[in-house]
Amino acid sequence: MVATSVWDMKSTSPSVAPDAITASDIAVWRDLFASLDPAVLDEGECIDLIAEMEQAKGAQSAAQARLTVRVDECARARQEAAGVPAAHQGRGVAQQIALARRVSPHRGGRHLGLAKALVHEMPLTMAALARGEISEWRATIIGRETGMLTREDRIEVDRRLGDRLKDFGDARTGREARKLAQQLDVAAAVKRARKAEADRHVTIRPAPDTMAYVTALLPVTQGVALYAALTRHATSAKAAGDARGKGQIMADTLVERATGQATASDVPVEVGLVMTHRALLGDDTTPAHLEGYGPVPAPLARDLARDTRARVWLRRLYADAIDGHLVAMDSHRRCFRGQLRRLLVIRDQFCRTPWCDAPIKHIDHPEPAAEGGETTERNGAGLCEACNYARAAPGWTATPGPRAGPHTMTLTSPTGHTYQSRAPDPPGHGVDRTDHAHRRTLPPGWTVVTLYSRTLVA
Repeated sequence: MVATSVWDMKSTSPSVAPDAITASDIAVWRDLFASLDPAVLDEGECIDLIAEMEQAKGAQSAAQARLTVRVDECARARQEAAGVPAAHQGRGVAQQIALARRVSPHRGGRHLGLAKALVHEMPLTMAALARGEISEWRATIIGRETGMLTREDRIEVDRRLGDRLKDFGDARTGREARKLAQQLDVAAAVKRARKAEADRHVTIRPAPDTMAYVTALLPVTQGVALYAALTRHATSAKAAGDARGKGQIMADTLVERATGQATASDVPVEVGLVMTHRALLGDDTTPAHLEGYGPVPAPLARDLARDTRARVWLRRLYADAIDGHLVAMDSHRRCFRGQLRRLLVIRDQFCRTPWCDAPIKHIDHPEPAAEGGETTERNGAGLCEACNYARAAPGWTATPGPRAGPHTMTLTSPTGHTYQSRAPDPPGHGVDRTDHAHRRTLPPGWTVVTLYSRTLVA
């Protein structure tokens, strides 16, 4: 009975020619995987299926690469016919790929670049991927390590790696590809190192438990010197009796030296914190929202607002009594500036393109201002820089939703595919609207007061 279950799955596979596969055929396999019952399989059969599924992932990634290149070709042809300058042709393709794969536009650009390399310059790597011998990530490593080579040298690296790829792990794949690239073109390796130095930067991203990763990409000598200086200081402080751990001292010292503040806990730069008045003044447990980070527990948010020697400014934002979304603010200006811009940044929190989640850099008009779109809260959306520029390509449209309820927006790609974007709920959404702090009920239509605090230099 167990064996029959496995073969029943295989017997239901789509029997169509490879060039006639449709999205519906793929959906059949997706449904099969979703309905798989491991309880009817023994240990060996589970391992067999896991192995086959892993190989299927590779074959699927190879097919996605070929489809991605085809999308790029079609888009460029369409844009050329529309009179788009050659330098701008291809704009927006990475975002289409990202939306289809439910990833950020940055990741979509990486998928597009890898697809072009696999299809046009790395046929053996592509074949290994299609056979399921390597993963998409392993192919990405090869593409990354050979990115500075000429087309001819990249093809040569692909030829030399050849059938050996199936025996490599991720680390060895990177080492072998890097070694071959450096042998074939020393100048390219040097150019890559210099470009990497020019790309030095600092980034921040959320970490578990209300922490953050601040990462600095530095030239190796500077990185080693920075770490050595922090280590020396921590060792000296520990020898002098500092009770903090070595890592704690290094982290605090980095903050203090970078910001110039006396202690790491007194943050002298602006921090946007959105929380309900109950969470700030009482013991409400509704999480707050820290701009550029995300949700933080209410007690920690109270600590940020209260337990500091820096000044705290409070600004009131009003939420609608019915649905809890932040109230609109109109402006007669074409550009989103001042408090209207600030409201939209607080409302949207991160880029409104589905699955992007990058920090907001631009405020865009879904209905273009040049076509009569108003500069209002309803016709505004926070976007990252890349998404805003991508939508400048022909064929992209964005339509704001109805005025009632939370802010929504429909994004339509040049192929006619639509994606829904909904602003996240503000802190306190869905809770009792009575203002217990003042023992009264606010006027109809204007209920919960959301407090926005920012910590400034004392």
